[in-house]
Amino acid sequence: MRQGGRWTEVADQKMDCAIVLRDGAPRCVKQGQVKKGERVGLRGLGIRVRPPERSREAAVFGFMSNDISAEINKGIAIKGAAREMKRTREKGERIVVVAGPAIVHSGGEAALARLVREGWVDVLLTGNAFAVHDLEKSILKTSLGVCQLSGRAVEGGSRHHLFAINAVNRAGGIGKAVDSGLVSSGVMYEAVRKGVTFVLAGSIRDDGPLKDTITDMIVAKKAYVDALKGAGVCLMLATALHSIAVGNLLPARVRTVCVDMTESVPVKLSNRGTMQAIGVVTDVGFFLERLAGELRTTA
Repeated sequence: MRQGGRWTEVADQKMDCAIVLRDGAPRCVKQGQVKKGERVGLRGLGIRVRPPERSREAAVFGFMSNDISAEINKGIAIKGAAREMKRTREKGERIVVVAGPAIVHSGGEAALARLVREGWVDVLLTGNAFAVHDLEKSILKTSLGVCQLSGRAVEGGSRHHLFAINAVNRAGGIGKAVDSGLVSSGVMYEAVRKGVTFVLAGSIRDDGPLKDTITDMIVAKKAYVDALKGAGVCLMLATALHSIAVGNLLPARVRTVCVDMTESVPVKLSNRGTMQAIGVVTDVGFFLERLAGELRTTA
């Protein structure tokens, strides 16, 4: 943006924002957060857009960005994601994971918990459902009433997720449930133990919800935005709702990997305009297991 006769880069760039002069500098601000009396840039010769170049450091992000198909070489994509996570860690940037409940149903939460435990996750953004199923599996060894050891439905198991919600809420929340020993495994357990920032954004479909779930959508969005500061890589895993929401909050420069069983979710994410995104159409449990292995071996 041209200001005072010189070009100034606009801070906090992301989708669907207004350019506002705040504290003397141009900044991207969501429309609902523009304050009365602030000067807003509209259009004209004083605004210049310079699209980011496709990555030359990590070819997988440069050349696979538009190739969303179940037929791409998943091994190459996963190796590329692992290399970029290591590069992000070396730069001192943050690694963000956006997680859906299918991770637990598919058995992928063990690999994700390992990534958290080994320091590969700085921020976990998700909703009530993922946390509930993860906690249910820790407390009762079931996910939506299905035994995660035998794969069989447990009699009365349909009540298990409600039991888990009530048990954790009685303990005072996820952190206190971990401290008390009620929760002794899983992704949320490792996140609490490791001090990983996690935000649970609620929806009208939620059971419970958990005490930790933010039910005010405006507050939840602000918490997501704050948690995304300094992000270098974002893994969006088997969740259309939260992936698309986070996609609208991320700058285009952030390397994004979207994993889902259907092509529609990665396609929607790529359409949001990021130049540094790849979509992997595969089972999220498989992806996480391979990724955890690659992170131990990739140079």
